[in-house]
Amino acid sequence: MTTSKYYYSGKFGIERETLRVDGQGRLAQTPHPFGNDEHITRDFCENQVELVTPVCHSVDEAIEALAVLDKTTREELAKNGESIWLYSNPPHFDSEDDIPIADFTGDHSSKRAYREVLQQKYGKKLMLFSGIHFNFSFAEEFLRELNTDNEDFHSFRDELYLRLYKQLMVHSCLLVLLTASSPYYDASLDKDGKSGIIMSEYSSLRNSKRGYWNKSLPILDHRSLKTFTGSIKKHIVTGSLYSASELYLPIRLKPKDVNSLENLAANGVDHIELRMFDLNPSASLGIDGRDLEFAHLLILYLLSQPDFDFTPELQEKAVRDHKNAALLEPDTKLLERGTEIIEEMEKLFSDNEKALEVIAFEKNKITSNACFSKTILNYAL
Repeated sequence: MTTSKYYYSGKFGIERETLRVDGQGRLAQTPHPFGNDEHITRDFCENQVELVTPVCHSVDEAIEALAVLDKTTREELAKNGESIWLYSNPPHFDSEDDIPIADFTGDHSSKRAYREVLQQKYGKKLMLFSGIHFNFSFAEEFLRELNTDNEDFHSFRDELYLRLYKQLMVHSCLLVLLTASSPYYDASLDKDGKSGIIMSEYSSLRNSKRGYWNKSLPILDHRSLKTFTGSIKKHIVTGSLYSASELYLPIRLKPKDVNSLENLAANGVDHIELRMFDLNPSASLGIDGRDLEFAHLLILYLLSQPDFDFTPELQEKAVRDHKNAALLEPDTKLLERGTEIIEEMEKLFSDNEKALEVIAFEKNKITSNACFSKTILNYAL
């Protein structure tokens, strides 16, 4: 498999959420200044900026595209005395009145209605957490090479991405261990009127039990894409989910073009989305490209692992492990398993010098206790 000339090829994209702040470091109360630009949009609230790169052909190209969008955004915000808050945890705010819901109108008014539902269900504070989403798809030529039995290509592709989805759900905790970087937060996140910086017990609030999670874990059926989408639909029909967008899990399967459950069910999987990356305040763009390179290598490694039955018990354990990894002092078993996986990856990519450099960079975080969150804490001390 590694001998394919398409093995490392694919399509890559980055979505980066940040908050707009004024000259005092408070949440900006001005309207979103970028109109309906599809590459500079917002997520839950009007003062949150989401940069969406075009589809790229490498991590480096995606980082370069993000840099262009970042520069454009900063220059425009500077005209109004505003800047980007490059931390996953929000700055101080007085109350939820400082968090205006994104003012989508016209053809996009349904987006506002959805966000109003989220406000009622979860409150606005939770929606301030910001991070990085990494989107990836394999080269079609590579998938066709893997399809040695000449199965229906779309069915083969969907089954492959579903297997990968399960593996990534189980291993999302490793990426949290390696990239969590938000151990401090402002007390206003706990209670209106409070202020002051708090050192959390978490290395990443948004990935911890305090972060983006549904009221109860939606158990899904992973036997096929049809049963998978059907199980999500069932949660929507019964009212536990408003829509598929409310499925707050760290991995998502995405269709091409319109991101809807109906499109995914009808046209299959186009790419997979990894949603757990904190904004890295020590990186100028909020993300170190090596972390995304490692995520790509992890995807390739997991592709070589055997399929398994993702039972309700294993689904619950995957989420528990993910939340545990977001602790400043995670379970040592997670660290040991993480080291084992990294060492297995060293063997798989032993003939790729660049890959080994990326893997060594990540391995050092665990073996030297040098994860971002610990580095930030040590710097502050």
